Amino acid sequence: MSAKDPRTPTTKSTGNQPLLAWLILAGLVLTWGSSFILIKRALVYYSAIEVGALRVVITFLFLLPFALPRLKKLAKKDLIWLALAGTVGSFFPAFLFAAAQKGIDSSTAGLLNSLTPLFTLIIGLIIFRIKVKKIQIVGVLVGFLGAFGLVSSSGGHDFSFNIPYALMVVLATIFYAVNVNLIKAKLSHIKSITITAMTFFIVGLPAAIILFGTTDFVHKLQHEPEAWTGLGYLAILAIVGTGIAMMGFNMLIKMTTPIFASSVTYLIPVVALLWGIVDGEYFHLGFLIWIGLIIGGVLLVNRNKANLNKISRKRPV
Repeated sequence: MSAKDPRTPTTKSTGNQPLLAWLILAGLVLTWGSSFILIKRALVYYSAIEVGALRVVITFLFLLPFALPRLKKLAKKDLIWLALAGTVGSFFPAFLFAAAQKGIDSSTAGLLNSLTPLFTLIIGLIIFRIKVKKIQIVGVLVGFLGAFGLVSSSGGHDFSFNIPYALMVVLATIFYAVNVNLIKAKLSHIKSITITAMTFFIVGLPAAIILFGTTDFVHKLQHEPEAWTGLGYLAILAIVGTGIAMMGFNMLIKMTTPIFASSVTYLIPVVALLWGIVDGEYFHLGFLIWIGLIIGGVLLVNRNKANLNKISRKRPV
């Protein structure tokens, strides 16, 4: 390939991924790592169902101006895949994480979320037939070992008594893994902003029905002034931590590989843990060993020789 070949990306690279991919990854780590403490704060004022529904509805309203102009431009087949992506990637996880944090602390929820790359690898291999390098498999296992060590050493004393709540997070990570592979396999030809806007456009109505039809959310806003504080936490979570962050995540999936994109969840526990410490949760210096393993796993996952330098600049992101 010549230096003037238009397919050659101009973005500077760090390792095997471009600098932009790493910047998006870092932004997602900081944003999503902070989401668990926001959920914890919101649960003080609202039920788990209200938190989950509000997260989806607020994101839906934020993205509505982006969704409406794009609705007529999509094929029916794409709408089906977008509906599935919205359901497994946004709708169910929003409720599952809110419900789970009724029984486990925010840092433990963030730690369990790091199961996503492992499930992404397994589902990708079995269902979507993705090709991965052996070094990536090693990276996934090393990162999982680090995450498991953090769970065992930080949340283990609570985790053993809250298995049903922990399993809600595990189920959410399986949904995330399906969504990551689905976007890469079926929706790579659609722009990231369109994927994000349309998935929430589709799941926003069911979430609104749940919110206004089955909860006393409106009553709380009318008669409990402090409920507006909780709504503020959820607005930040929905707009920044869901709407904007999902655009970046969908772009990252399309730019790189499902495994690299999902490896963001290995680093999220580090931020979640730091927020947990600020909020008075447990910390030990030994955590640094497990954090080192997590970072090492992410770097190994990135060792994919086959990849980004062959991706066209014209590919929609």
